[in-house]
Amino acid sequence: MNAPDPRPSAATDLLYRLDDRPRPWVAFLAALQHLLAIIVPIVTPGLLICQAIGVSPRDTNIIVSMSLVISGIATFLQCKRFGPLGAGLLIVQGTSFNFVGPLIGGGVLLVKQGTPVEGVMAAIFGVVIAGSFIEMGVSRVLPFIKRLITPLVTGIVVLMIGLTLIKVGLISMGGGYAAMGDGSFASRENLLLSGVVLAAIVVLNRLPVVWMRSCAIIIALAIGYALAAYLGRLNFAGMHEAALFQVPMPLHFGLGFSWSLFIPMVVIYLVTSLEAIGDITATSKISGQPVEGPVWMQRIKGGVLVNGANSLLAGLFNTFPSSVFAQNNGIIQLTGIASRYVGLWIAAMLVVLGLFPAVAGVLQAVPEPVLGGAALVMFGAVAAAGINIIAGVRLDRRALLIISVSLALGLGVSQVPEFLANLPAALRNVLESGVATGGICALLMNWFLPESPVNDEQAPV
Repeated sequence: MNAPDPRPSAATDLLYRLDDRPRPWVAFLAALQHLLAIIVPIVTPGLLICQAIGVSPRDTNIIVSMSLVISGIATFLQCKRFGPLGAGLLIVQGTSFNFVGPLIGGGVLLVKQGTPVEGVMAAIFGVVIAGSFIEMGVSRVLPFIKRLITPLVTGIVVLMIGLTLIKVGLISMGGGYAAMGDGSFASRENLLLSGVVLAAIVVLNRLPVVWMRSCAIIIALAIGYALAAYLGRLNFAGMHEAALFQVPMPLHFGLGFSWSLFIPMVVIYLVTSLEAIGDITATSKISGQPVEGPVWMQRIKGGVLVNGANSLLAGLFNTFPSSVFAQNNGIIQLTGIASRYVGLWIAAMLVVLGLFPAVAGVLQAVPEPVLGGAALVMFGAVAAAGINIIAGVRLDRRALLIISVSLALGLGVSQVPEFLANLPAALRNVLESGVATGGICALLMNWFLPESPVNDEQAPV
């Protein structure tokens, strides 16, 4: 019996395969579609974190601009491939939502404790740099890590990330932490702006026009942007204070460190590495490339290595960790173009947009309720992705027990942080993030609890 072909038959539907070179105008149009699908997810984490912590408009502009530049560099490395760096596929990489919750929670806490905003940002970027070495190390020991962190653990952590982020999304819909301070939180105007964006995303996603569904978030934000302009809510202070051309400046805030920020990041860096494996495998399959064997493993290792290396670069240049995006897989299927040379166009567009702060200023002018309406959907999508991962696992008694305890402890700690008040400071720093608590619990239980027999009854405990 012949071995199955690791290349999917769907690859025959591709107009341009991995190493084909489309004409420039074809490549440009394909790259533009990718850009429209990713630009909002790239800039949103930075905007939300900066708004929550109280970063100045000028510094927020720098951080958002660098998010675009660093995402462009990572996309270039993933597509072009240099030695061990990169997967050599049409892969888009951008700022990750996975880190938003812990960074906002830890950053806001440090501000309340009296740490200056600049000091908080220095600590965040120091933690981003330190954590990047974890992911780069993971890329070298993938078989061991995959045994340690199974799909069950990954699904629980991703679900926890999404569930804890929903609070962040709701706060943004109400106007953010600034609105909580001035008494305008959840005002009718804020709820109108966020509600219109949320409704627009839902309606656009149900239309039969494929390109409108793929660009639903950016179209909905444009609608919210126009409504905010009509209401006089646009704030272009960040653009007015920005330079015409942004020269990347390393360590603009200096360099610091915080253990309370770092511990939750360790778990998330590990999970982000495993998410990248799934996304790269999906891209490889859609592109008609092997999804097993040495070529596939080489792509996986190179892709995860860039994930980590680019997070190191992100920390040095004042922005947040990046990860492989899954959105581009839908665009590849939509266009039939899997050529990695399209990725070079995407990378160039991102870098050019990031070097001109006016672009970040226009995006920064979006009122937080408008951003919150879109963010809530994206955060819900993170939780849904976790559910999807868990759905692929055999849910026997053991798995249900691990899910139950991990979610209960993780969500419990995030909702009632006073529960940890009497623990030693070192242990409290580890457990005060719900994602870290739930993730560590899932990891330990999955490691120490014996596997259930295959015929174990699939029923709740």
